[in-house]
Amino acid sequence: MRLALQVRHRFAGLELDVDVLAPPGVTVLFGPSGSGKTTLVNAVAGLLRPDQGRIAAGDWVLMDSATRHWLPPSKRRLGYIFQEGRLFPHLTVRQNLLYGRWFAPRDAPAESLERVVDLLGIDRLLSRRPGALSGGEKQRVAIGRALLAAPRLILADEPLAALDEARKAEILPYFERLRDAVSVPILYVSHSSAEVARLATTVIALREGKVAAFGPPAQVLGDPATMGARGLVSVLSAQVVAHHGDGLSELQVAGGTIWPPRLPEEAGRDLRIRVAAKDVILSRVAPQGLSALNILRGTIREIRAAEAPNVLVTVALGDGAEAQMLMAQITRRSLDALALEPGQSCYAILKSIAVSP
Repeated sequence: MRLALQVRHRFAGLELDVDVLAPPGVTVLFGPSGSGKTTLVNAVAGLLRPDQGRIAAGDWVLMDSATRHWLPPSKRRLGYIFQEGRLFPHLTVRQNLLYGRWFAPRDAPAESLERVVDLLGIDRLLSRRPGALSGGEKQRVAIGRALLAAPRLILADEPLAALDEARKAEILPYFERLRDAVSVPILYVSHSSAEVARLATTVIALREGKVAAFGPPAQVLGDPATMGARGLVSVLSAQVVAHHGDGLSELQVAGGTIWPPRLPEEAGRDLRIRVAAKDVILSRVAPQGLSALNILRGTIREIRAAEAPNVLVTVALGDGAEAQMLMAQITRRSLDALALEPGQSCYAILKSIAVSP
């Protein structure tokens, strides 16, 4: 189900101007504070009436200024996941989940409580009250409550912002399950490139109310104009080949093999690998005598100036339409010493990677 976001609205000091048609999946609104992310979500939720625009999830039109169509918030059939769980403290987890059903239309396909509980791994929590839950557990219950309301669109406004790193790592897999198992489109707000790389199907990068970039995460996160050299990240597709007795997993990517610590995913599973441009070392010849295991072969596609004293080198891994782009941030001194030029073969040594199922 495609998500159409056409919104124009003027505030004092900010003009929101967005016009995109996002494919099914998780659409992430990404950008710094004050870029317009929450304002756009409020327009979708019906908490803000834009000056002009059209918002629709498939054939479900929430507003259209051209035809003066406006659905009030109570009729928009949205599942809203906030930064905090916002559960009713006097109700058990089961009762909080079932509360969502009060908002499901009678003719809407009923979501199974058992399926939601299994999807989110909260069966052992059903008899507890929110005061006895961790932050990550509360957010899982909040997701379940939103699903049981039979929404046609789910809004998640920085749902991990209030959690520490351990709780974020706990709940991210459940958002992945939500993305892969539920057909409802999800509009997800974040300023974390790690969350974007892991969850997004499509990214809308906002800057001062305008769309700075729009596309898949690998394209947006690898765009220096959007991310800046310091935040530049490459997102590579990989597949689990095997798990070895020395505690490492073998992943196949374009250009070679990656060896992360053993992963829980089975052989054949597709993964995303996130690599910061500053964590890539380039060599003209095959490296020898190094402890580094993650070495990929590629071809230099482009060299661009960056913030002094650095340059950005784009390395194509693989050939033709299947090639994936890896960004490396190196100093101009290194560039000159290696005499690097577009079209040359090279080797990329990855100092660190982040693997996302």
